[in-house]
Amino acid sequence: MLKRFALPAAALAMALMAAPAFAQNVTIGVSIPSADHGWTGGINYYAAETAKMLEKQYPGLKVIVKAGTWADPGQQANDLEDFATVQKVNALVVLPVQSDPLTGPVAEFKAKTGAFITVVDRGLKDPTIQDLYVAGDNPGLGRVSGEYFKKALGGKGDIVVLRGIPTVIDTQRFDAFVEAIKGTDIKILANQFANWNRDDGFKVMQDFLTRFKHIDAVWAQDDDIAIGVLEAIKQAHREGEMWVVGGAGMQEFVNKVAAGDKQVPVDVLYPPAMIATAMQLTAAHFYTPAPVRGTYIIGAPLITKDNAKEFTDPKSPF
Repeated sequence: MLKRFALPAAALAMALMAAPAFAQNVTIGVSIPSADHGWTGGINYYAAETAKMLEKQYPGLKVIVKAGTWADPGQQANDLEDFATVQKVNALVVLPVQSDPLTGPVAEFKAKTGAFITVVDRGLKDPTIQDLYVAGDNPGLGRVSGEYFKKALGGKGDIVVLRGIPTVIDTQRFDAFVEAIKGTDIKILANQFANWNRDDGFKVMQDFLTRFKHIDAVWAQDDDIAIGVLEAIKQAHREGEMWVVGGAGMQEFVNKVAAGDKQVPVDVLYPPAMIATAMQLTAAHFYTPAPVRGTYIIGAPLITKDNAKEFTDPKSPF
């Protein structure tokens, strides 16, 4: 059974920054979705920057980053085959396009290569395949959001929910949100997948606005989705009726929260920089004594007007 681990921050930083105990030739393959929206754009940016940093830090290390097509698990599976047979990688850092279709290919990859497997964000259906799992706190994101809704709505109201894609982490978020509002008079009028996409968020929200004459609040659970949601609400001239909570910590939303925007009162952190953490820990497995097998979860704090400055980063691409 994989166990959650947490190194003290200082100890982890020292392990990751330490000079290699010995030089060796290691190739790490990184398989991620294409930069089709803000969060995955951040993933691609941090993956590319971290690859350069790690190759400079560790002699003998080669990092190959492949970005697949967002909705095509088949292409990602082909990339894994290339990593196995052509690149002959020693480790794989993979952010699955979807959980179910990639579980088999990753399992086959590990059986064929014996490589160290780091799964990021969207978990596989069989967690025993991975050596390391790095993600934001998905149940925490749902729970923190639900607790905010419960408090802000005074325990009653009509809401709609826009979900991501059918994957493990979406289920974790949604189930935790529902659990957090259990026992209240908050009613979820409808929930629908919006594919973590602005255009789909717009379309789904348009449908909700047509179907429901009154909505008190919207849980978009993702800042990219929330951008489309806000535009749909604006075009329907219903801005004063409802507020929206997304998730991830997009700088545009952090700035709205900091400014006291009534329609975007809070946000919940889920940083794309987690890919950097995953890559650093994977390299540490080969070049440092740091214990990196298990589960590494990045917290999901509520971003409010009072603490928004802590999450502001002008250099962030997301």
